[in-house]
Amino acid sequence: MVTLSRKRDLTNYVSFSPPLLLLLATCCGWSQSPEPGKAVSDRIYEAPGAQSETIHIEETPKLNAHVNPLRVNVDLALVSVAVTDDMNHVVTGLKKDAFTLFENGIEQEIRQFSREDGPISVGLILDFSKSMSNKMEAQRAAVEAFFQNANADDEYFVITVSDHPRMVGDRTQSIHSIQSALGEITPAGSTALLDAIYLGADQMHHARYPRRALLIISDGGDNHSRYKLKDVKAMIQESDIEAYAIGLFDTTLFKSYEEFMGKKWLAQITDATGGRTVTVDNLAGLPDAAASISWELRNQYVLGYRPRSTDTADERRKIKVRVIDHAVSGGLHAYYRQRVDILR
Repeated sequence: MVTLSRKRDLTNYVSFSPPLLLLLATCCGWSQSPEPGKAVSDRIYEAPGAQSETIHIEETPKLNAHVNPLRVNVDLALVSVAVTDDMNHVVTGLKKDAFTLFENGIEQEIRQFSREDGPISVGLILDFSKSMSNKMEAQRAAVEAFFQNANADDEYFVITVSDHPRMVGDRTQSIHSIQSALGEITPAGSTALLDAIYLGADQMHHARYPRRALLIISDGGDNHSRYKLKDVKAMIQESDIEAYAIGLFDTTLFKSYEEFMGKKWLAQITDATGGRTVTVDNLAGLPDAAASISWELRNQYVLGYRPRSTDTADERRKIKVRVIDHAVSGGLHAYYRQRVDILR
């Protein structure tokens, strides 16, 4: 993911589909990462070297046209990269030489390297359908673990999912009031998950910060939405949102088509944004997974490179990042937005 600089010059336009946004190299100022919270202290690998009234939304928003790519003057393209190891631990402390970046298969010089932990606008999408009745305690614990690793300046909203998505916590509310509201909801109904994701992405148009993320927690596939997967995927692909999901998928053989396809559908949405879907087999692991994702969002590397010149008016380019550090045992895995559209 690439975030905007604080200063923008709109003289010569080159467009990257967010969150692979572009910014001036001279405008970068990244804050240091905080110490890890207790909830994730065992999942971090350091490489050597006022309450508001609850809002209820009965219907999903109208399907809007795709978000237009953001256009800014380009000196550098900045690509945000999260790194984990084979044990799904967030890896921090890597150096610039651990990374190699390619554009359309051609290696690019990494001209800028930094780490970012600025405040984020975060939307939580929580499954409160009937099938989650026996999972509520674990889900609430996961929300608490996610909040424990928050930046003090982060902003949040929460959407619950059943027959319809409902906004139960917005930016005007404290974390405590949001948690209290969630404690009063009883799971019921079907799962309009795609509608909820669409609503979450739509809410991000009003976000305070350029860095924006969604965390989805669900135990199965969509079975009650009026939006289709292709609509939601297209919208979120062209947004500046990084989406993550934690799946509590049923392993039984007898389940609906929607339940069977749930993991694949979520992965298509999250992978398109540079995020990922994490499968949790045991409820006890749900809070730890949420804490790890929270920490991952706040410990990303930023790689800056100069896009290649081209006479082509419009071009889709593919980004690839490799990360290797011989001081780290096992393999390293990089997560980032892999495609970018350039409009001239």
